[in-house]
Amino acid sequence: MSQSRSEIRNKKSGKKKPSFMKKLGCSIGIIFLVLLIAAGIFVWKVYSDVTSTTDEIYQDVDKNELREDPVEVGNKEPFSILLLGVDTGDLGRTEQGRSDTMMVMTVNPNTNQTSIVSIPRDTYTEIIGRGTMDKINHAYAFGGVSMSMNTVQNLLDVPIDYYVEVNMQGVKDIVDTLGGVQVTPALSFDYDGHTFVEGQTTTLDGNAALAYSRMRYDDPNGDYGRQARQRQIIVAAMSKVASLSTIMNYQGVLGTLENNMQTNLTFDNMVSIFNDYRGAASNVEQIQLQGAGTKIDGIYYAIIDDNELATVSETLKTQLEIE
Repeated sequence: MSQSRSEIRNKKSGKKKPSFMKKLGCSIGIIFLVLLIAAGIFVWKVYSDVTSTTDEIYQDVDKNELREDPVEVGNKEPFSILLLGVDTGDLGRTEQGRSDTMMVMTVNPNTNQTSIVSIPRDTYTEIIGRGTMDKINHAYAFGGVSMSMNTVQNLLDVPIDYYVEVNMQGVKDIVDTLGGVQVTPALSFDYDGHTFVEGQTTTLDGNAALAYSRMRYDDPNGDYGRQARQRQIIVAAMSKVASLSTIMNYQGVLGTLENNMQTNLTFDNMVSIFNDYRGAASNVEQIQLQGAGTKIDGIYYAIIDDNELATVSETLKTQLEIE
């Protein structure tokens, strides 16, 4: 029987046609290589954008040092942050404003625990650097972040290692960029065109989150109730930041932070916190510093009992692993 010309050519060359599986394997290898290169470019772009943003929002601060050696988050040491929400529109303000919200956050990677202490804005205390007794939120108006940090350190007798300052417009923008945050109100109320229902879990956009965290006069717990709602927003935002959708929208998040936030955390600090401390974000203890309302010369103040201060101070010191 005669052979076909193609069979004769194959025999002469001694070669076989590549199988379908070999072609498929080669194609998959090429696709994988392209994806790997694309991932590398994406990671580089993220790194470049994040570095640029952290450079923009970084602002060092001159404060009294209570530690013999500054804390090193790169060494997985517990640290503290003063969270300041200022009552101005943006960081390009023409007037200083006041710290509408003051919270101290301690983060311990060894116990995987975070504590958030709310300080009443009307707390009567010594304003360090001014030598007068006044409402604690006036420290920011008198001396900015530096005076606020020094005053809080003196009040709670703990070192404040870092600060994060966000203006009220920033709260709205950050929540919107995160795609909203989910909360369950502890009471029903209407405020600034928004309705909140007790026990009904809802997703808040930026405007609703701002309204939710600002109302205080219709709350039976007054400013303490408002501070509890502010902590709810912060905890909800913390859990949302680590989600996949937020990571994919990192440029929007970075742009929002750049326009509305200042901090003395460096890029390396942030990387270390993300790598070594994020386990503590899921274990948050919320603490309310309680005071008795009174008037001095016709002005309302919150007077914090010495025992209350000692108890909260000891809790924070335990978290920071200091004596």
